[in-house]
Amino acid sequence: METLEGALHPITGAVEDYDDLFELIGGRRVVLIGEASHGTHEFYRERARITQTLIERHGFSVVAVEGDWPDAYRVDQYVTGASDDASADEALSSFRRFPTWMWRNHEVMTFVEWLRDYNAAHPPLAHQAHFYGLDLYSLRASIEAVLAYLEKMDPDEAQRARERYSCFDHIGLDGQTYGYALARGVADPCENEVVDQLVELRERADIYLSRDGLAAQDALFSAERNALLVHNAEEYYRQMYRGGISSWNLRDRHMASTLEALVAHLEGRRGTSKVVVWAHNSHVGDARATAMGSRGELNIGQLARQRYGEDAFLIGFSTYDGHVSAASNWGGPVERKRVRPARVDSHEALLHEASIADFWLATKDLAPDEQLSALRLERAIGVIYRPETELQSHYFAADLVHQFDVVMHIDRTRALQPLETTSLWDSGEPPETYPSGL
Repeated sequence: METLEGALHPITGAVEDYDDLFELIGGRRVVLIGEASHGTHEFYRERARITQTLIERHGFSVVAVEGDWPDAYRVDQYVTGASDDASADEALSSFRRFPTWMWRNHEVMTFVEWLRDYNAAHPPLAHQAHFYGLDLYSLRASIEAVLAYLEKMDPDEAQRARERYSCFDHIGLDGQTYGYALARGVADPCENEVVDQLVELRERADIYLSRDGLAAQDALFSAERNALLVHNAEEYYRQMYRGGISSWNLRDRHMASTLEALVAHLEGRRGTSKVVVWAHNSHVGDARATAMGSRGELNIGQLARQRYGEDAFLIGFSTYDGHVSAASNWGGPVERKRVRPARVDSHEALLHEASIADFWLATKDLAPDEQLSALRLERAIGVIYRPETELQSHYFAADLVHQFDVVMHIDRTRALQPLETTSLWDSGEPPETYPSGL
């Protein structure tokens, strides 16, 4: 464990906690910061602390999150002073799709208010920091956003777009319902219609940009991203019920391409554009260093390294035990659940043996140690946590040294506090079957 002890940088809450980390990041343009669960207070808190300094001192101007584009764009309008929302809570209210607590929580609300205050002190628009979404689940909301944009810019084209998107009307605009209907053969695919709409929007871009100004450019860019999202979401849900890896890869390719489009879109304002990505470890850590890669899966971290090379920097989180906000089943209520102590054959258990509880380390410093650089189990908790089947549900093999550039370990963590809690969350009691699962 001498190698581990020599690599530790304590996390104490002090301003200087991450001075050496920022030295490591240097002039890199894309920093991806993960999380080992979607419901851990400390992961969100430390990620926000790092991001604030990257924005204030290191020229970063975009936070791109594992959230839907139209929901995040409403937040962006709030933080740049372009919306009528009166508070961060109100600006975050579009995040109503399960799991709402992933973005509607106190840590994100505090960060959004900070971002608005930062932007108010840094006019004009070209110098402000932005908040965008990378994900593709928002089929309905993105269709509505495209139609709303066209109603303002081109009412005749809005009517044609409404006719194209009416392909979804007979099964509703819920993506999973659409995919299930296709799999059962009771609906026809809308592939041609969404492609036609995307092409038409792009072909009429010059007309819509006849008004000068950054605001007009941003509005068109957002509409185009929504139209592309509808296209990719249609394909994603079409593939969802076929099994295999295609839907996972399509989703992460979409997020990676959205990241690349953001960089390109904003480069004209500053010459260079630097982006922070917030997503789960399973998206941020290089898939080639995990069991995901051996199954043919890829993710944003891998694609960012392939696209940006040394300009990409990957940060992951881990914890040994504590509590987490998660559901027991998809679509279920948020609960405050106890996280089991990590398995003895996991990376988390090795990090637990360190002399201090909370720290970060550069994984290159672990490379000489055969035990620390070996392939071991790693835990991933998403929006669902099932401790009774933890090995099967939440562990996978990973090479930590090649998966991330930096790992942050918070030994005992607390549950992220949603803006809307439930009796299950407020009670904080573990399930009656914990820990046996019987």
